[in-house]
Amino acid sequence: MPKQTEPPRDTLVRRGRGPDEPGRLVNLPTEQGATMLFNTMAEFEAARAERHKPGTQYYGRFSTPSRHAVETVMAELEGGADCLATSSGVSAIALALMASTAAGREVLIADNVYHNTRGFADHVLPQFGVSVRYFDPSIGEGVAALMRPETSVVMFEAPGSGTFEVPDIPAIAAAARAGGALSILDGTWATPIFCQPLTLGVDMVVHSGSKYIGGHSDTMIGFVVCSETSAAAARKMALTFGERPGSLDVTLSLRGLRTLDMRMRHAETAGMEIANWLALQPQVRRVLHPAFPDCPGHVFWKRDFSGAAGLFSVILRTEDTAKIHAFVDALALFGIGASWGGFESLVLPVVPHRTATPWTEPGGILRFGIGNETSESLIEDLAQALPLLG
Repeated sequence: MPKQTEPPRDTLVRRGRGPDEPGRLVNLPTEQGATMLFNTMAEFEAARAERHKPGTQYYGRFSTPSRHAVETVMAELEGGADCLATSSGVSAIALALMASTAAGREVLIADNVYHNTRGFADHVLPQFGVSVRYFDPSIGEGVAALMRPETSVVMFEAPGSGTFEVPDIPAIAAAARAGGALSILDGTWATPIFCQPLTLGVDMVVHSGSKYIGGHSDTMIGFVVCSETSAAAARKMALTFGERPGSLDVTLSLRGLRTLDMRMRHAETAGMEIANWLALQPQVRRVLHPAFPDCPGHVFWKRDFSGAAGLFSVILRTEDTAKIHAFVDALALFGIGASWGGFESLVLPVVPHRTATPWTEPGGILRFGIGNETSESLIEDLAQALPLLG
């Protein structure tokens, strides 16, 4: 797949739309099918021989034109050699890890990863003879001191889940490579619009397409975007597992990608407006946002990212669960839900889980995902509920 050669917005509008035939549809139709027919045995055998290659039309589990289209767009946006669409963000994480390790090997994982990444690492990888160690995500090139001969993968997030520390992506990727391991980064927060980790040395980038890429809270899909060194193993693992997204989810993701650039620009502006306002409120002790100078790793965000998503957290001055729940319940414009990246604003309490770097900061944490409502309306809603925090 070609690397990105034009501005991201042009790529999002033009790529993956099929041949330029008269009367063509602007959006590709949903393809619901499994069996693909061939005119001759020679055609069938040629497709079967190429079935593990991107875009080969052999059987619905391997690829369809629309699935190949969304994978092509994602690979081009990231500057990757290949992309695999999966059934969810969690399946993308699992696939990337399973394709990169084996029994008797070890995986290093940043201590602030998404809780389902930790769950897979703690409960599934050991069943296949893979050991797991967690590391402080802020150590950057210090990862080199943790490498062992059996270390096969270093996995991390940018920024960290819920607490938003920004790692030194190139340093960690370089340390992994020098130690003979692959690096995997969860890039869901920034999307390829604001960061392209493969260009910083990472081997695989995983995304939950259910967030900003789908953009409308109605899509369940994941993506694994690979470098040349990781592409073949990841594709073979996906096809061996039978991992694939639903046909409608592919269509919805293609639709969401068309407006991703503009939506990310809005998310950044609106998110900063709300975060800056919350930082001034007496009930808030600290805002956890990569664009804030006091955020751990802010200097790396400025260097490696071109923008910020509309997802951030705040540390409150209270730890009283009843007060925090009363505040959340009193909000009229913020939904309570376990996702983000759609058109609606969301809020959810966060409890950091750490094993290598204990979380010691006092105060309850709330994560905000800013949607498309006006900032004025959201601030008014927050202002009427904040007194409940004391």
